[in-house]
Amino acid sequence: MLTAVDVSLQFSDRKLFDDVTIKFTPGNCYGLIGANGAGKSTFLKILAGDIEPTTGHISMEPNERLSMLKQNHFDYEDQRMIDVVMMGNTHLYQIMQEKDAIYAKEDFSDEDGVRAAELEGEFAELGGWEAESEAAQLLQGLKILGGLHYELMSTLTAGQKVKVLLAQALFGKPDVLLLDEPTNGLDVTSINWLEEFLIDFENTVIVVSHDRHFLNKVCTRMADLDFGKIKLYVGNYDFWLESSQLALKMKQDQNAKKEEQIKELQEFIARFSANASKSKQATSRKKTLEKITLEDITPSSRRYPFIDFKPEREIGNDLLQVENISVTIDGKKILNNISFTLRSEDKTAFIADNNLATTALIRVIMGEIQPDTGSVRWGVTTSQSYLPKDNTKEFASELSILDWLRQFASKEEDDNTFLRGFLGRMLFSGDEVLKSVNVLSGGEKVRVMLSKMMLAKANVLVLDDPTNHLDLESITALNDGLKKFKGALIFASHDHEFIQTLANRIIAVSGKGMVDRLDTTYDEFLENKEIQSQVEKLFKE
Repeated sequence: MLTAVDVSLQFSDRKLFDDVTIKFTPGNCYGLIGANGAGKSTFLKILAGDIEPTTGHISMEPNERLSMLKQNHFDYEDQRMIDVVMMGNTHLYQIMQEKDAIYAKEDFSDEDGVRAAELEGEFAELGGWEAESEAAQLLQGLKILGGLHYELMSTLTAGQKVKVLLAQALFGKPDVLLLDEPTNGLDVTSINWLEEFLIDFENTVIVVSHDRHFLNKVCTRMADLDFGKIKLYVGNYDFWLESSQLALKMKQDQNAKKEEQIKELQEFIARFSANASKSKQATSRKKTLEKITLEDITPSSRRYPFIDFKPEREIGNDLLQVENISVTIDGKKILNNISFTLRSEDKTAFIADNNLATTALIRVIMGEIQPDTGSVRWGVTTSQSYLPKDNTKEFASELSILDWLRQFASKEEDDNTFLRGFLGRMLFSGDEVLKSVNVLSGGEKVRVMLSKMMLAKANVLVLDDPTNHLDLESITALNDGLKKFKGALIFASHDHEFIQTLANRIIAVSGKGMVDRLDTTYDEFLENKEIQSQVEKLFKE
């Protein structure tokens, strides 16, 4: 069990946390949520002891061990992969090193023999004889094959290093596990494996993630960080979101009959309880949900941007034809002979084992780079609006947000009142619209780009990893806005919920070719064994 008591953190200009007292108990996975800048990652570091709070303290039960996912991908370059994983249990690894050093001595003394015996006993108690096997199983689960386990970290790709550090955090069954964006850099298979691992994990987990599907799958509680306080809610992210919005509706609508609104909320609670996830957590989760009362649910103060894309004209018969596209980057072929024809009703998701592949395909489609071979032809009735993964060039000026957006407004829209109102709905209010675009945060830049796209009124939206940098509120608003969009959609994403709720066509691409599946959802795509066999061959290195 992990407890925070009266924890505050004061910076020179503001207080990030204010007398937070919270208890995290075994058998639960807590999703720590909050707007960008609320301090989620900072709070994890306080729990881990990496940052000292201004007031208060963190406590754990005696002899319990805490493990946290590290982001120091280049700290172990001269270490073997298997050793880096076992370093997750610091005490066990120190015993292993000391034991090996004693046995390596040429002048082995009686004192060395006594010390070695002590170490052997402690080594066995800590599960040392199974340590290497457990480390290997974790790496296998994350799709790192056994032949690589004894390679140096310096030989691995960036994606493989991410997996090794995740295995390090999971190693040795820690009593408390802290995970900050654990799905970043993981492929779909590895994310599914991690979800099952956490569902089966019997101790305490606290996770920060922008992946709503992941939060829904693994979390039994949501820890909402808001106004410097943290409040616990039973259930997963969807339950927290819908119940808090219903509560807000009740609070705002003073004229409606309270009895009807209370009944609506009670029915929602009952419905969610009845449809709890089929995971091993479901039984206890359902029992807890059944005990929820209206007093347990309070409105959220979250603000959601208003995102609504309205195409100016319909698309004709032809949307997009791509023929024999191949792309080589740094001597490595990442796209090979990619050909497809998109229909006007298609909502197409590109997926790949390598982000470079989807980004390269989208950049070819948008004319940003020339392929080694092949051609791209858009239908004459199409108009495209594009959200690139790297928007640096878009903001290489000192224009204010207001003046930057003015460049893309029509004559009718080129009015301060209209533009200020438009930006206000995208959460830029008051003098915020006068901020220079070159100092905006990643999330703010994406919201400004989405504002530009809405003004364009295009009938084809092309988005490369659009949820990057966005908080959960903006991701939800964007997802909802794209669901309502009447035009064609082409996008690449790692967000399971995003793909599942938007795409009716999935195209997997790599340097070996492609797998194209029409009229399918993402879940159907993943659950089809024949398709997944083709995808595995496509992505196999």
